[in-house]
Amino acid sequence: MSSNPVFRRPFRFSALLPAAVLPFAACAGDSGGSDAETAAAANPLLSPADLTEPAPETFQARFETTKGAFVVEVTRAWAPNGADRFYNLVKNGFFEDVRFFRVMENFMAQFGMHGDPQVQAAWTMATIPDDPVMASNTRGTLTFAMRGADTRTTQLFLNFIDNSRLDEMGFAPIGTVVEGMHVVDQIYAGYGESASRGGNGPLAQNIAAQGNEYLAESFPGLDHIVSAALVGAG
Repeated sequence: MSSNPVFRRPFRFSALLPAAVLPFAACAGDSGGSDAETAAAANPLLSPADLTEPAPETFQARFETTKGAFVVEVTRAWAPNGADRFYNLVKNGFFEDVRFFRVMENFMAQFGMHGDPQVQAAWTMATIPDDPVMASNTRGTLTFAMRGADTRTTQLFLNFIDNSRLDEMGFAPIGTVVEGMHVVDQIYAGYGESASRGGNGPLAQNIAAQGNEYLAESFPGLDHIVSAALVGAG
């Protein structure tokens, strides 16, 4: 058994957000229907329920990052629910200026908590059903993080190595890096595991509450996604 602290307890990839921050997420729509509708019209990311377009059977997404660019090809048949969610997130600009906040050498790079606390709150409870594991978590695959059954939202990870041991835990890859894996390999891993699990990395509840302000001030070394777009779209 590995000595990595992530394996000394039941395996939870993201533990998306601790229970302590769930009330924060629940407050997203408290300002009233008209205000919420106005905000959603100005920023579609504030209305996850409207972003449910089915993805193509295969598509590519190009990520521009502070280390360079990489391209992911998604195969919807591998994980339809996950592919549809990822497609809508990319299409609507969710990943712009989003940090790789949990990066562990010889393991994976995790991202997908939004830098704007208001947007993050809107998606915290916007879960999708699990998909059967049809592909394996081999090197270069992209997979949604989760904290149990039917808890996937917006957080994903890129596998640095063959992590096929995750398959039996229910982690269903949605696609794989087809260009720029050398860029993925360079994503900064100096902070490692989250401080809540014995590492030096950011705390999820602080990202949720303070967004990129917290990350920029306390973890300036983190690499981030500058932009992400569907290849060939528009």
